[in-house]
Amino acid sequence: MSSELVVRTATPSDAAICGSICYNAFSRINAAHGFPCDFPGPEAAIGVLSHMFASESCYGVVAEIDGRIVGSNCLDERTVIAGVGPITVDPDVQNHGVGRALMQAVMDRASVRGLAGVRLVQAAFHNRSLSLYTRLGFDVRDPLACLQGRTIERSVPGCGVRPAQTADLDACAQLSLRVHGFNRAMELPSAIQQGTALVVERGGRITGYTTHMAFFGHATAETNLDMQALIASVDSFGGPGILVPTRNSALLRWCLANGLRVVQPMNLMSVGLYNEPAGAWLPSVLF
Repeated sequence: MSSELVVRTATPSDAAICGSICYNAFSRINAAHGFPCDFPGPEAAIGVLSHMFASESCYGVVAEIDGRIVGSNCLDERTVIAGVGPITVDPDVQNHGVGRALMQAVMDRASVRGLAGVRLVQAAFHNRSLSLYTRLGFDVRDPLACLQGRTIERSVPGCGVRPAQTADLDACAQLSLRVHGFNRAMELPSAIQQGTALVVERGGRITGYTTHMAFFGHATAETNLDMQALIASVDSFGGPGILVPTRNSALLRWCLANGLRVVQPMNLMSVGLYNEPAGAWLPSVLF
């Protein structure tokens, strides 16, 4: 492509154009492979990017060709392990290096910030993105199944689920450290404020939590039993669904036996520090 490609920092005013591109890109690639779009419409994608571009904990970039916006990417910087996405490129200019430039921009940012690692979730059917991320040094860490539905069992004996409170933060942080090796619970305060965070208690102590049972939320628990209680406690999952690591066969079988259905296969990929989780966990679509 002879035209000039420029990558710059995103601003809130870019969200409308970038959100429309985001929806169109996901809609086209997913439809081509027979999967539903990750966003129900352009408004949802615009809303997500409006929030991320305005957030102090997110670094957003946009790509322009001759002054026209053709794509965007974000880096969630809330913890020492950063999460990438959503990265999208205008379908009319794909395969011309735009995606690589957007990825390199956030990886350079992570390096400058001294972050320990970078993670993302990739649609397993999307060969081009898998190839790009692998070339950039990312390794597939866990295959995931995006699940949707409502469980037949509505509770798990011995486990109590309730809304998370500020007083729970220390216990959740310690749990996160034991399972992930770093404090992923730093994402909880905003989730508590939004009213989406839950904790599960068993034997008089907190044994699991979730920021949101949704595509953009994550969950951490000591055991599958605790995770099952969190999954069973909600009436619906936000967005396309929850992401269950398929190597956790026992949890996946329980989900399927409880009427949840697989929406699409995905992959958790990372570069830099990665600790094998020591417990039950569900990543968000960012990681």
